[in-house]
Amino acid sequence: MAGVAAAMVLVTACGSSSGDEAAAGTASTPKAGIQVVASTNVYGDIVKQIAGDKVEVTSIISDPDQDPHSYEANTQTQLSLSKAKVVIENGGGYDDFMDKMLKSAGNTSAKVLNVVDISGQKAPAGGELNEHVWYDFPSMEKLAAQLATTLSEVDSANGSTYSANAAAFTEKVRQLEATEASIKATSNSAGAAITEPVPVYLLTACGLVNKTPEEFSEAIEEGTDVPAAVLQETLGLFSSKQVKLLAYNEQTSGPETQKVVDAAKAKNVAVVPVTETLPTGKDYLGWMTGNLEAIRSALS
Repeated sequence: MAGVAAAMVLVTACGSSSGDEAAAGTASTPKAGIQVVASTNVYGDIVKQIAGDKVEVTSIISDPDQDPHSYEANTQTQLSLSKAKVVIENGGGYDDFMDKMLKSAGNTSAKVLNVVDISGQKAPAGGELNEHVWYDFPSMEKLAAQLATTLSEVDSANGSTYSANAAAFTEKVRQLEATEASIKATSNSAGAAITEPVPVYLLTACGLVNKTPEEFSEAIEEGTDVPAAVLQETLGLFSSKQVKLLAYNEQTSGPETQKVVDAAKAKNVAVVPVTETLPTGKDYLGWMTGNLEAIRSALS
């Protein structure tokens, strides 16, 4: 889902980075600390929470207004990757441009963390992998542990700091898991609709059942036309009251997704906006706390 050239590259992806980090595709001015490059600001923020000022993070996709399904890289991004000691990619086909750019940058010594591999998530039998693992809290616990280990290998002098920060981050993630469990206890396996698979891990952990035709969400994610019959089946979820909420990826919108949003609103079905990258002014934990609050409110 990506293509790359040495200077300018157009690729497809679904992700981005946090407020104090570089703008999309722009390397930050080198400072003291370990150079870390993350494919999106989600992972860039998590690195900062584990490492603090011990690292200098460049998040390649970081503009919350950018359509995360298309990305243009530049020579500054290549430069950042050439100097990186640690590289974090989502994997699972989500950000294949990372491996291609890293190879083009000639950096063979960087420690590369593939978050899908770390998560252990697999495609279901006969289905496709949901690569949006940052919406899966147990996966982020595993990432925090691996980050502490990897950063300690690069910078052993601060290993105890990385371990302590990872433990603190994990404790806060477990509080989010407790919130999921409390929502699940009262959700009664309610139906949910989506425009893309982005938040499915979160919805499932909250006890919701995705009722959306797979052909619809796959077409929206891949940017292909939705067959008319599939669109009508999706719109029927709202008129037949099969779902309690619509989780809508507001970073990738179009005529077909707008029809779905309009249909939900017409039947007073709550619309819960979700994104693939950190909203401006949010960190990972605050972002996910807001997502859970929105789901709880929609169900009530």
